[in-house]
Amino acid sequence: MKNVVIRFCGDSGDGMQLTGNMFSSLSAILGNEISTLPDFPAEIRAPQGTLGGVSGFQVNLGQGVYTPGDKADVIVAMNAAALKVCAQNNLFHEHAIIIVDTDTFTKPELEKALYTTDNPFTELNLPESVQIVPVALTSLTKEALKDSGLDNKSILKSRNMFALGIVCWLFDRPIDKAIHFLEEKFAKKPQLIPNNVKVLTDGYNYGQNLALSIHQIRLEKNSDAQMPAGQYTSIAGNKATAWGLIAAAHKCGKKLFLGSYPITPATDIMHELAARKDMGVMVVQAEDEIAGVCTAIGAAFAGDLACTSTSGPGLSLKSEGIGLAVMAELPLVVIDVQRGGPSTGLPTKTEQTDLLQALYGRNGECPLVVMAASTSANCFRFAYEACKIALENMTPVILLTDTYLANGTGLWRIPKLAELPEIKPQAVPAELKGHYNPALRDENAIRYWAFPGMEGFEHRNIGLERDAQKGTISTSPTNHENMVKARQAKVDQVVRFIPDVQIQGNADSDTALVGWGSTEGHLHAAANELNCALVHFNYINPLPANTADVLKRFKRIIVCELNSGQFATYLRSKLPDIRFEQYNEVMGQPFAVERIVEFVKSPKL
Repeated sequence: MKNVVIRFCGDSGDGMQLTGNMFSSLSAILGNEISTLPDFPAEIRAPQGTLGGVSGFQVNLGQGVYTPGDKADVIVAMNAAALKVCAQNNLFHEHAIIIVDTDTFTKPELEKALYTTDNPFTELNLPESVQIVPVALTSLTKEALKDSGLDNKSILKSRNMFALGIVCWLFDRPIDKAIHFLEEKFAKKPQLIPNNVKVLTDGYNYGQNLALSIHQIRLEKNSDAQMPAGQYTSIAGNKATAWGLIAAAHKCGKKLFLGSYPITPATDIMHELAARKDMGVMVVQAEDEIAGVCTAIGAAFAGDLACTSTSGPGLSLKSEGIGLAVMAELPLVVIDVQRGGPSTGLPTKTEQTDLLQALYGRNGECPLVVMAASTSANCFRFAYEACKIALENMTPVILLTDTYLANGTGLWRIPKLAELPEIKPQAVPAELKGHYNPALRDENAIRYWAFPGMEGFEHRNIGLERDAQKGTISTSPTNHENMVKARQAKVDQVVRFIPDVQIQGNADSDTALVGWGSTEGHLHAAANELNCALVHFNYINPLPANTADVLKRFKRIIVCELNSGQFATYLRSKLPDIRFEQYNEVMGQPFAVERIVEFVKSPKL
């Protein structure tokens, strides 16, 4: 097969995220493209065996992988509830292989999963073409570890390793590589390694014994043209974001400071950076979101590469602080990992619903740069570029990612630091010593950056409006209007430093799908199936200079978003002469490619 979709699902305590991540990483180092979708509940551990407690991890691997896949080819269901959730949500193909732990399909477990009969496979009306592979995972794991000395609860925690062993056999993954991953995972708890290795190996060997009833699936190897030479790894979006910030700090010779408050799904950025003291990273876990952004603003004033990370509710709280950074014209990188809202909403699910908040969610005329990453891997690139734009243009930058990118993983070619674009912070020239003020600008109208401790460059920089010439407080009406225009012009001119938007797919088509951020993979796959064009945006404010020229080429433009039409609304405000259709979903899940295709093919109203 060229590519295959696998979904691991079970109770929240069954280790599905670990199992999925290990299998994905194993596939990545073997040269497969991957795209993953961790899908887990937000609640503190739901009752075991219930529908609300089902946790899933889906991975698409092979060639030409743009999404985690609409439906799975292989399901590993660790209990009856997991199977029911997959069936109810139509998460697998009609010819799927479904591996089930038969030990969990007891009457009490069926009742907890709200089955009404004692035959779940008939009750779920599974297609006859689905291949059910019954495996007594629980019993086999107990047998494997009967001499281990572990108690029953500890033994049951290893069921996922038995399942992983079977799947490694099914896809002809080398067991020694999987064992290596286990040894790395439990390096700090070496006493756990032997038992997990034994269960994993037993599962692999058991898979070989299934050969008469189930055939191995082998993936076609990628050609060298598809995989440029380099060192590759599997990386999650939050880790890629953190590494992009670190790389930018090293490239520009600044210390990296992160002031943040823990919030799902952005917290892993803080975790990753907090572990990098060896790289000179400074992290403050503040008492709240407001303190987080304010510590970052202080770091920017002091001359550091200053960042703060959050999700939608936190972005709301940070808005006044971000406004201060806009007024003070300080470089600040704000990372918003979007999640389902409003309020607490769906903390572990994905949406693109913070766009208008990022663009306009502050008091006054408060312009700043807004960007969006589009894959887990390119979170690195856009975190790096957000730092470059902020430091070189003395402006706050909001980088939008989301839960899908943050927790999902993709194959990433690790760049060398020398390959990355140069970053030149806006340093104050030495000749201004003794007569510097915070209103002074260069020939591009970008404010100079001086720091406390620089003799002869002492100054005050506050949130009140400043005089355009002297830098002192001003309440002059004309001065205020001039300063509003100056701050807007500074953001507008960033268009000179961003690339033109490109047409992907069939540029000669009359139809173009338009998207932004994390929907690129799904829209790319849909455009390929429809043989139409795709115009996808990573730079949102300002828009690329050629945006109008590109979009005017198409008769039908469909803006596809995981919200109710925020980017479409924004485009209409910028390009009022162009007609935009909309395709919107707000379900807390990534797009399904087949639904986009169906919408485009449906008769227009």
